[in-house]
Amino acid sequence: MKSKYTKNICIFARRGLIPESMKIAVYSGSFNPLHVGHKAIMEYLTLEAGYDWVYLVVTPQNPLKESAAYAKSGEERYTAAVEAVCRHPEVHVWVDNIELEMEPPQYTIRTLDALKQREPENDFTLVIGADNLAGLDRWRDYRRILTEYGVAVFPRRGYHRGHARARLLKDCPQGRICLLDAPLVTISSTEIRKGLSEGRDMSKWLM
Repeated sequence: MKSKYTKNICIFARRGLIPESMKIAVYSGSFNPLHVGHKAIMEYLTLEAGYDWVYLVVTPQNPLKESAAYAKSGEERYTAAVEAVCRHPEVHVWVDNIELEMEPPQYTIRTLDALKQREPENDFTLVIGADNLAGLDRWRDYRRILTEYGVAVFPRRGYHRGHARARLLKDCPQGRICLLDAPLVTISSTEIRKGLSEGRDMSKWLM
């Protein structure tokens, strides 16, 4: 694990070339694989939304998804994410393996708490899609996520963020939910994996 960190050229910028106190966007997912849609969101977060850095947290297993959804192991996806991010050093992204070192289940609130304990000087916000916002009340300690960290939500086709936001804030008035004016991502990792399995060239979609 330690040797993989040395491959991530972003580490040196994260630890030495930016202020100690930062606004961090925590972008968690399977990233199987990382694609241009993910890149567009990460660029928006740092160039338009005011975040100093994006922490790309590779999830070994989403507690709300079947394990079959992850054809590759967390370690394999982490390594692939590091390689993809290092091809784009202009994007302020740090690939984090914090969940790979945690005991399951990897509830998001545990991840956020662990990040805050590791870096108490930083301000962490969870980044999710509109689909996850719609089901956020199924997440462990979701009220704590909303009040202690807040969420920034990018659009997803077929989901109305305003309705979900209003419903959650009615239940948790002190929650922080920011609707991002981010680009709509129309490609998915599932579509890319399907294309690859059919022998199609999907390189233009990969990060």
